[in-house]
Amino acid sequence: MERKNAWTTYNKKQINELEKVCKGYQDFLDKGKTERECVKVIIDLAKKQGYQDLADIIKDKKKLKAGDKVYAVCMDKTVAMFNIGTKKLEKGMNILGAHIDSPRMDVKQNPLYENGDFAYLDTHYYGGIKKYQWVTLPLAIHGVVVKKDGTVIDICIGEKKDDPVFCVTDLLIHLAGEQMEKKAGKVIEGENLDILFGSKKLKDKDKDAVKAGVLEILKEQYDIEEEDFISAELEIVPAGHAREAGIDRSMIMAYGQDDRVCAYTSLMAMLDVDKVEKTTCCLLTDKEEIGSVGATGMRSMFFENTVAEIMNALGEFNELSLRRCLAKSSMLSSDVNAAYDPLFASAFDKNNASYFGRGMVFSKFTGSRGKSGSNDANAEYIARIRNMMDQNDICYQTAELGKVDVGGGGTIAYILSLYGMEVIDCGVAVLNMHAPWEVTSKADIYETLKGYKVFLKEA
Repeated sequence: MERKNAWTTYNKKQINELEKVCKGYQDFLDKGKTERECVKVIIDLAKKQGYQDLADIIKDKKKLKAGDKVYAVCMDKTVAMFNIGTKKLEKGMNILGAHIDSPRMDVKQNPLYENGDFAYLDTHYYGGIKKYQWVTLPLAIHGVVVKKDGTVIDICIGEKKDDPVFCVTDLLIHLAGEQMEKKAGKVIEGENLDILFGSKKLKDKDKDAVKAGVLEILKEQYDIEEEDFISAELEIVPAGHAREAGIDRSMIMAYGQDDRVCAYTSLMAMLDVDKVEKTTCCLLTDKEEIGSVGATGMRSMFFENTVAEIMNALGEFNELSLRRCLAKSSMLSSDVNAAYDPLFASAFDKNNASYFGRGMVFSKFTGSRGKSGSNDANAEYIARIRNMMDQNDICYQTAELGKVDVGGGGTIAYILSLYGMEVIDCGVAVLNMHAPWEVTSKADIYETLKGYKVFLKEA
């Protein structure tokens, strides 16, 4: 049961549309390398399409009605958007849910130290990574430093042409005999993922002269003192822009495509779909890579509380109506799948793998081995989705995440399914998943966007 390749179906107009979509996506990737940056871009785009801040609606005690568009933000890291339909919310919503956090390294709260005439920033990696992939790369620092008086200092160092970059060092091959005998997981230890931050000594300084010089620069250029690291959120990410990949420019290579490729396509679908019967929702969350925990993760009450506030502003709220709304909703858990890689074929079941160019990927279940930690979508819902996609000529495929006993992974799907709503995982196939530079197919991005639009209109 081989699925068709989307590239063979396009006319010139569709190719032009595809390229326009992917150009916008590359721009989104460059502007949003952290959750906070993504939220800023998302809100800016939403406001241009007439979305209002739900907090203002609540503060001014305004009422909502069909056709209104609102968004809500949690701690500048998670955002939910709603396009109010003509049907009562009790009838359910059509939801696209993705995450905007990605694997990286986070700067610790007491990070700056000097050793061997070098200044370093101590880090703690975030999410599942192969640590050896993150050494000797040009790295950038993104994030915020919040001073005791509440002043927020935005940090972005390493992206402009004249910016300095940073790196994690590695042992030269000439001295690496012992290192090369280690297993891949031990070649680079987590405590050695420290950022090379400076090497210039201050004159007339006997102890920690390099560190002193670094602190002087931080004070002069950013008004940051060492203790301000305590209330900072600084993320270390690959420096550089999203690029077209392949001599045919058919792919995109960039940092953070898991899961910003699904976040962007979900966002664009949400902004493009206007008048609806069932309320539509685009939910873009934080902390998925570490289990969807915390106040900004999907396990928090943010989404449920926001829906309750919207129902209240519509004059529809009571506890039973809220429960019915959530239970009768339909969701695409918009997350990526592992693209089949012929160079590592032994990790995949070829008949149940996702392939570049064959369109959006539906995964009946995720989890690991015996479906542990999975949402397992029901057949009736899948049939309905199949019909939607076929009726609208959307290229799609189905896949699992590798062979049964090889590994596995999870998404936010199982969390939303706890409300009793219909949920299935759906997204884009990715090569090099969780590596500093991931690769996607332009055709899959385009088909996924089209599929998300169909879902919002027809589910």
